Amino acid sequence: MTAQRKIFGGKSRGARSWLAWLILLPLLAVLVIQLYFFLQIWWWVDHNPETTSFMRAQLSVLQEKNPKAVLQHKWVPYARISNNLKRAIIASEDANFSEHEGVDWDALQKAYEKNNKKRKVVSGGSTITQQLAKNLFLSGSRSYLRKGQELVITYMLETMMDKERIFEVYLNVVEFGSGIFGAEAAARHYYGVGAAQLGASQAAKLAVMLPNPRFFDRHRDSNYLARRTGVILARMGSAELP
Repeated sequence: MTAQRKIFGGKSRGARSWLAWLILLPLLAVLVIQLYFFLQIWWWVDHNPETTSFMRAQLSVLQEKNPKAVLQHKWVPYARISNNLKRAIIASEDANFSEHEGVDWDALQKAYEKNNKKRKVVSGGSTITQQLAKNLFLSGSRSYLRKGQELVITYMLETMMDKERIFEVYLNVVEFGSGIFGAEAAARHYYGVGAAQLGASQAAKLAVMLPNPRFFDRHRDSNYLARRTGVILARMGSAELP
């Protein structure tokens, strides 16, 4: 009996050890991933990202059709981007950008209620910082796990970067059309000018395109785009810049 107890006791301890490793290994993997995100954001505090997860994904799609395809993208400093575009994007995408700490919980609640009423996703409620977190590291898929990771990265960005730096990175990496990334490439693609020369109506139209840029790249004369551009033009004066 004693020998049997030792054998079964040994097996039990071995099983508990394997169970512990099965729990610990995924936790360690998650921690390593978070450390990677943290170090990458720390580097980007004063170094400019050369590419993002969204940019790589879009380039891959384009190169499936044309192996020689390249993205249109050129980094420009914050001061060389028109204040018209900055105000338009804040007015359109995140009116409380300068005030919240990364997540606008009121906007999320309103978006949730609006989506419930329409019985489909018509509003996201994501802030500029959340959008940047997604663009830099994540995919466009929708899941609670991805949303949770987005929130973690969002708070990392807000902790390590000031608002102006967050907005500068966002303006330089956000997608404005098929293979068009950043304010400079967008200004030249749509209007043939640099980002610094964008007028108010041009900037408002670009801001309105952001939720669905590839669609509006193909439908630049849509009635919705014209109506919404007028709305954003009226709101731009009250947009607070970081």
